[in-house]
Amino acid sequence: MTIRSPLPGGGHLVTLEDAATCITELPKKEAAEPEWQTAISELMLTVDRNRPTMLARIGFMKALNRHYVREFNASRKDPHWGRRKLKRDQQ
Repeated sequence: MTIRSPLPGGGHLVTLEDAATCITELPKKEAAEPEWQTAISELMLTVDRNRPTMLARIGFMKALNRHYVREFNASRKDPHWGRRKLKRDQQ
């Protein structure tokens, strides 16, 4: 089973073993953060209890992107160009 995730310094995580190696190389202070603790527990549950790898991937991606704040882009919103016509008004 594979997880394909880009790392901030380049490279990719291809297998669960790569993800485990990456987590074990983290400094203790960073590994103690809640996002990384969640990623670690999901990775362990994936390996030990044969859970879906998607849960480990989601936990890992949330840990990698923990400081990224999504911003709303109003220019992507499609404009509404008219009123909705009701069936009773079409007569």
